[in-house]
Amino acid sequence: MMVDPTLAEMGKNLNEAMKILEDGGKASDPDADRRQFSRSSIPGPLQGDGQDVASILQLVQNLMHEDEEEDKPSHRMQNVGEQGHMALLGHSLAAYISVLDRERLRKLITRIASDTTLWLCRLFRYESGSAYYHEDDREGLLKVCRLVINTRYEDYSTEGYTVLNSRQPVIYQSATCRPGLGQHLCSQLALPLSSLCTVPCNTMFGSQHQMDIALLDKLIREDVETGKLPLLLIANAGTPGAGHTDKLGRLKELCEQYGMWLHIEGVNLATLALWDVSSPVTAATRSDSMTLTLGPWLGLPAVPAVTLYRHEDPALSLAAGLTSSQPVEKLRALPLWLSLQYLGHDGIVEKIRHAVELSQQLLEKLKTLASIKTSVEDELNSPVVVFRFSQETSAESSGGSVEGYFAGEREVLDSLNRWLCEQLAQLVPASGVDIVELEDEGTCVRFTPLMTAAALGTQRCDVDLLVERLTELIPVLNCTLRLRLDFREEVYRHSALSYIEDLSWPGLGAVRYEPRVEELTDSKRKLEVEKINSELLVKLGDLDADLIFSTGLEFGPEKDCIFIGMATEDLDVAELVDTIAALGRDIEENGRLLENMTEVVRKGIQEAELQLQKDNQDKLMEEGVLRQIPLVGSVLNWFSPFQSTVKGRTFNLAAGSLDSTEPTYSMKAQTGGLASPETPTSSAKRLPGQRLFRREGAGGSDSHSETSSVGQAEDFSRERFPQPTTPSPVPDEAVSVVPESPEIPQVPAEPEPTQEKGEVGTQEKERQPDGQDAPVEETGR
Repeated sequence: MMVDPTLAEMGKNLNEAMKILEDGGKASDPDADRRQFSRSSIPGPLQGDGQDVASILQLVQNLMHEDEEEDKPSHRMQNVGEQGHMALLGHSLAAYISVLDRERLRKLITRIASDTTLWLCRLFRYESGSAYYHEDDREGLLKVCRLVINTRYEDYSTEGYTVLNSRQPVIYQSATCRPGLGQHLCSQLALPLSSLCTVPCNTMFGSQHQMDIALLDKLIREDVETGKLPLLLIANAGTPGAGHTDKLGRLKELCEQYGMWLHIEGVNLATLALWDVSSPVTAATRSDSMTLTLGPWLGLPAVPAVTLYRHEDPALSLAAGLTSSQPVEKLRALPLWLSLQYLGHDGIVEKIRHAVELSQQLLEKLKTLASIKTSVEDELNSPVVVFRFSQETSAESSGGSVEGYFAGEREVLDSLNRWLCEQLAQLVPASGVDIVELEDEGTCVRFTPLMTAAALGTQRCDVDLLVERLTELIPVLNCTLRLRLDFREEVYRHSALSYIEDLSWPGLGAVRYEPRVEELTDSKRKLEVEKINSELLVKLGDLDADLIFSTGLEFGPEKDCIFIGMATEDLDVAELVDTIAALGRDIEENGRLLENMTEVVRKGIQEAELQLQKDNQDKLMEEGVLRQIPLVGSVLNWFSPFQSTVKGRTFNLAAGSLDSTEPTYSMKAQTGGLASPETPTSSAKRLPGQRLFRREGAGGSDSHSETSSVGQAEDFSRERFPQPTTPSPVPDEAVSVVPESPEIPQVPAEPEPTQEKGEVGTQEKERQPDGQDAPVEETGR
């Protein structure tokens, strides 16, 4: 068999490129590559002689992973697989085929387009259909709208938008359609927003995610009576949020009654490939057009979406852009043509069936879990599972259901479900769960294996692991929801703490320590609050506790406060709040003591300087002028010692006062109060290995700590964190101050009793008369 050497080389190069990009292949000299391909965002100069393929691929690989840190595991792309390689090869082949001569190119693209369209119509039971391949999944619906306008307005091709003034076209869509879809259509078709009619969903009967058909019929009749033209209806076979399917059979009958075009989209259209497809989805085969997104369903990267439609006039299809006379545009089907042949009919059906079975497996297991509420339309065939943590069966706080027991419970539950989804996505990344916001249910966790399983390689064991992790997280959610009220009540019992109501925070709540100084200005008080709470957050983070303390959400409305994370059953809320209050009070008083000490030291130094000047003047008056002369004064002092009445001084830092040193040296011992022994804290009562804020043998939700009363909470705060007291004057905190004296000859003296380390003082020693030692003042530091 003849083999085109270019095609063989293309396949070989593709395999080598995928190995480099997927496996992180490096060249033989990594240092040289690092030097050559710097990860700087500034591009280098274009090399004159060019680079080889391996070097360019290495550059691409470096750019793909330039933001990854070396100590963190790299995040791989989706599981491409062999079928993905075929899709990528299709893009390379399309570029190669486009250079063929016109006749060979025409034959080839005709074969590719006809084969792909025939396979898709048979696979999804859409008889006599045509196909339009597009990159943007909204593009197919946009072309269909143009086709319907050209069909319903005969002069549109010649008169343009002016013919729309006679009868304004109206496009109807469900309230559960993709956000922004209708606005996109109006902007691209140059239609006013009044041409878009959003139909609400059922409120009394049926699914709350299905279009209200009776209301739709009423809206259409009103538009017809006012001279408008019902143009097109967009229905869902699997809403973007909950995966519910509209009543397609009834909607088709309504469209035939008013001459409207019915377009259907949604993930449930994939189940048309299965033999045991549910009847609501089967009605989609009677629609006028539908959009299929085969890439996510089959795990095929970079393949186009497909819009299947039925229309008998090829000229109008060409005018609407659904067909093209340019051969290159028809090559969009080539990646899909290769992938479908590689997978085969059985491989495609197996992938879709596997995704549906994963949904059924998860749904069966969720039925056995308390506090989990599911929102599934068809429990036997739905490929989308939506569930949420519900308060209806959660732990009770006051003897009844917690439903309605506090204001804003909907927002709190939404934040907890958001946290639950984030945790599940991190613990079981292969599950592909994500967050979805539903109008009635609120924030939910969505499992859509049809959109994620093929790319992530989700298996049954991943679903089992997902349920296992969910079972472990449910008690944490129940405890946190129950203890939020207890936490708020405990915070209210402390005057120095302010409870911060942030319903979007998934945890116990938020608290702020408020300084007790009232004379501060608003700006200074704000700075004081920020300083104290930032230090308090650091101290709480250093504690040996299982709780998480943080500054809250990055763009949250509350600042300068402390957010406490999720809680467990044995959490002692009273002890937690008491500890926060005691630590905050300790930080506040220490900061205030430091500020006061600064002011006291400054005033004391000024007073000491004045006292020194006074003492020097008094000493000069007592000793006389002769004793101030260096040589004469020394001789005079030797023969006629002088007993000075000026005493030494000590400056007490804590008290901020100048005291005499006479009591110290008359008693030959230090004076001052003894340090009081530390008050035993509650940690002394803690069992070995027991962490902070944990009750011993915690039982049910009604077991509360005895420290929850106001008086006991204050006693606990004093016991655990002794408050700072003003220390009594001791020489350890003293600085001796003596007046200046003229130079006096030093004579040996008997050693004084040893003083404690750190004492700074003035020693006064008395000389004995008749030639014995005269009084000498020695200053030691």
